[in-house]
Amino acid sequence: MERRMRATPPVRWTVIVLTCQYKDSVHVFQQELVFRQKRGWISSETLLLTVADPQAALGSGGATLNALLVAAEHLSARHGYTVISSDALKGARILILHMGRDFPFDNCGRAFSWLPTESPPEFVDEPAEGPVCNIDLLLNCFTHKVAPGSPPGVWVSSSDMLIQIPTALDISWTGFTGVKVFSLPGDVEYAKNHGVYLTDHQGRVCDIIYRGSSCQIQACALQDGKVPLVSGIVFFSKDVAELLLQTHVTHPLDACTYLGLDSGAPPLQLSLFFDILLCLACNVTQEEYLNGQRHGNSKEQVDGTLRNARTVLWKELRGIPLTLEYIPNGTYNYMSLSGDQHIRNMTQRLRDTLGRNTTNMTWVYVENPQLLQRDCIVINSILEGDVIVAAGSVIQHCHLRGPLTVKSGCILSGIDLQSSISLQDCTLSDIIIQGHYVKLGDERRRVFTVLGRQDNLEVSLADSMSSFLNNSWTELFKRTGIRIGELWQPAEEDGKSLSLYDTHLFPVLHMHGPVGMEGVLWLSGLNKDDRLSLWRAAWRMSMREILNCLDQEAELNWRKELFFQTARLQAQDTLRNRMNCSLWPLIRAAVQENQQNDLLAALDTVAAETPHPGVAARTLATVADVLGCMAERKGGLRSGPAANPVWNSAFRLLETGELQSGVKALAAERKNWLSRPDLLVRAARHYEAAGQILIRQAVATAREFIKIGNCDAPPFNQWVEVECPARLDIAGGWSDTPPITFEHGGAVVNIAVQVDGRRPIGARACRVSDPCLLLISHSGSQGHQVTTETICRTMKDINDYCQPHAPNALLKAACICAELIQFSSKHSMQEQLVNNFGGGFEIQCWSTLPHGSGLGTSSILAGAIMAAIYESAGRSYSTEALLHVILHLEQILTTGGGWQDQVGGLLPGIKIGRSKAQLPLRVEVEPISVPPGFTETFNQHLLLIYTGKTRLARNLLQDVVRSWYARLPFIVENTDQLVNTAEACAEAFRQGSLAQIGSSLDQYWQQKKVMAKGCEPASVSAMMAALKPLALGQSLAGAGGGGFLYLLTKEPHQADHVRDILSKTEGVADFSVHDVEVDLQGVLIQKKEGCLP
Repeated sequence: MERRMRATPPVRWTVIVLTCQYKDSVHVFQQELVFRQKRGWISSETLLLTVADPQAALGSGGATLNALLVAAEHLSARHGYTVISSDALKGARILILHMGRDFPFDNCGRAFSWLPTESPPEFVDEPAEGPVCNIDLLLNCFTHKVAPGSPPGVWVSSSDMLIQIPTALDISWTGFTGVKVFSLPGDVEYAKNHGVYLTDHQGRVCDIIYRGSSCQIQACALQDGKVPLVSGIVFFSKDVAELLLQTHVTHPLDACTYLGLDSGAPPLQLSLFFDILLCLACNVTQEEYLNGQRHGNSKEQVDGTLRNARTVLWKELRGIPLTLEYIPNGTYNYMSLSGDQHIRNMTQRLRDTLGRNTTNMTWVYVENPQLLQRDCIVINSILEGDVIVAAGSVIQHCHLRGPLTVKSGCILSGIDLQSSISLQDCTLSDIIIQGHYVKLGDERRRVFTVLGRQDNLEVSLADSMSSFLNNSWTELFKRTGIRIGELWQPAEEDGKSLSLYDTHLFPVLHMHGPVGMEGVLWLSGLNKDDRLSLWRAAWRMSMREILNCLDQEAELNWRKELFFQTARLQAQDTLRNRMNCSLWPLIRAAVQENQQNDLLAALDTVAAETPHPGVAARTLATVADVLGCMAERKGGLRSGPAANPVWNSAFRLLETGELQSGVKALAAERKNWLSRPDLLVRAARHYEAAGQILIRQAVATAREFIKIGNCDAPPFNQWVEVECPARLDIAGGWSDTPPITFEHGGAVVNIAVQVDGRRPIGARACRVSDPCLLLISHSGSQGHQVTTETICRTMKDINDYCQPHAPNALLKAACICAELIQFSSKHSMQEQLVNNFGGGFEIQCWSTLPHGSGLGTSSILAGAIMAAIYESAGRSYSTEALLHVILHLEQILTTGGGWQDQVGGLLPGIKIGRSKAQLPLRVEVEPISVPPGFTETFNQHLLLIYTGKTRLARNLLQDVVRSWYARLPFIVENTDQLVNTAEACAEAFRQGSLAQIGSSLDQYWQQKKVMAKGCEPASVSAMMAALKPLALGQSLAGAGGGGFLYLLTKEPHQADHVRDILSKTEGVADFSVHDVEVDLQGVLIQKKEGCLP
């Protein structure tokens, strides 16, 4: 039966216990769990325990009992008990994961085998970049799909399988007691080498059959024709878990626990399925269970100690219900000791498990990716030069340098760069070459092994199926001169009973030192030198011995080193090639694992060496993100002042184009700001300020399109007055904002509009005889006008032109941008004005719109000012020049706006502006032709409402630029949608479709909210909700956050209706409704007399 998706919340584990074979591995695997908790893959509230088996060959049952004891002991201590108490299990949800036996194809075992996917578990809010291992899939599966909704108790699972459960299980847990086993489907042939459950029609387990006959297995088949495999997953209810816990004081079961070992109990091996669970199977008799002589079971004979243990288990557990939960749409693949099966798992079967998240290149840096065939798998590796990898091969944890050809059927693992040199010019096929870190006493070394894809590790050498490198042993002896008796130690009398697993093939040390890669290449025939004498003289080890001596700490450190080296190379490529990939996951991972210094150094290299100012700016912003991440949200807000004098020398170097020296100076100063979270945040702000310098340089490339000529200037004391409409952005805003506009490309549909029948923005200028700059600004509506007057006679008076809040900063920046005066000149201000213009200027500007209106006031006002200055100074210019000079002006002013405001207010009517993803930055404008009479219709349906809220766009702008530089996936996707919506909106205007324009408007508002969170205040939400029944579409103007709301109404002439609705809407006050209409003239320039001398 197909299972349904449920909305049951994920499990909050009380304890997760990981069991492992060797006590030397406890610390490193505990750290692996802790790293996952730091990444958010495991709840921060979960107690993490890594527990070594107290003795060798403990068995899954013994390991479970010991793990449960350790978990209960920790929980008892947490509850304040002085002894182990079963009461500590009440309400607890415990997950026990067994790492199991050594795995010949991964030095860290099956649990920590890296998988070919870059997608972290789906429940992470802020994923850190990191490997996805089999244990991560299991944790995800239990937390989200199998265990949700279950009562408190103990879950147990092996980690030697790859499982896939596509949807959350819909299990009825009401009143559940006992034990539940979970099973995935298999066919009869596959089940011959595995265990299967025999069940009755009520789902009770009648028997557990291991490696049974075809008839026995077929008898277990369910209605779908599949057999329920023993899949390694068990749930014990709380009551049963308490019974199991009591075994730590029961002889001889106490021998399975560390307490028994410490008390001198003799060793006991216990299977979870064939010793503990089998006694619950309803068809199994006591005699069969105690003797263990049933055909098709795992035990052929039972010694006295095990018989005694089974007697206790039968007495304590018999009668507890054991039920089966069958998962028909899941998949199960055992991670076997077959090289061929492992290659198939990695290259084929994992696609069923991971689905669309599978990728053939996972955390890799490949110089020539075109040399990798589609169905190969490369994980955590660096491939330099010509490394050819065919489909059906696996490369993991390697640093290889070509030329090298890897044909189908190969595994290369754990090969470092120096060792890979020995492989150059080789052609490999159906071969498995692995590097292993081993600990030999106090010595730590990397040794190498080689196997054939088809080799069977477990059959004896006398078996006809036994092979080495896919060929008979006779072929090896003939080719190398090795004698069969040299494959085992003298103490091993009957060498032929040994398997490939136990043959002492692999040279580790000889009198000259480590053997290295050459030793195994000779065994494989890839090295033609005569090395027989060296092989005989070397200390050799078997695969089993090597796996028993693994230094898993060194192995994990190698993988981590390679991973972060790969990640840094990928980050550098991402930045240099201007790729839309987010580096935030890497940043978080680097900071979590103390790799931030190497990452910062790699970023410094990119910033210093790139010739592209946009790349350098993004790189400095990435450095700021690293510093912010290091602060761990403890140092305050990212936005804030960034003008501390100690950074000035670095800033000056950047401003003068000395990029390499500037980056070096920034890095030197950065070292003084790393000790506290508040300093880190302040340093991040200064790095963002440094990035703004480079953004200004990128935008300055637009000066290529600023063509200014000379013409006759008006006489002294004659005003040149410029009036401009406001603008409404209808779709595409934010895509015009640097750096988005030159890194992604932008498209914006907007409209020049008059508000209440007038153009609300203007400026005027005239030449005066006094060699000074008289700057006057008026703001606010009539009766509430604020006037600011500034007289500049020296360069010092205008020096604060780049500080947006300085008096008349916009007018000052315009004078600099129009080159009325130049700081680079050796002459004084007065001398420059007299020499170039015969005197000074009086310049005035005004806007009757409220501050933060969202109607493009500041940029349009800048355009009016520049036009007035150019006209009065005798400068000729084009509309294109005026559009681009405002970009330059706003970067000088450090407000950093885009280009859509000046396009909207300086050009008439309805139009779409576009910019390409390139430098130099160029804005191109296309007027939109609408059907006859449509403009008047549009005016009748358009309304403008002042919300009574003001906002500062720069605060929103900083957040948007920061998110864009981080290439957060939702920001990149949303930016694509902004441009698409603009193009669709332009077409809607051409068609004259109010409904489609309204739809675009609504889409646009949703896209704005994605770009800038917090741009919709609560009072505005109330307004928009109240007006929704009247509207085809609505949006706040500009960046949002306040200012004007505009809406396209379903019916014409709705101003009075809107006033009536809003006056009755709770939480809405201080609003005003305004007439608005499309301005078809654009900028109006007039010359008037009357400037005072």
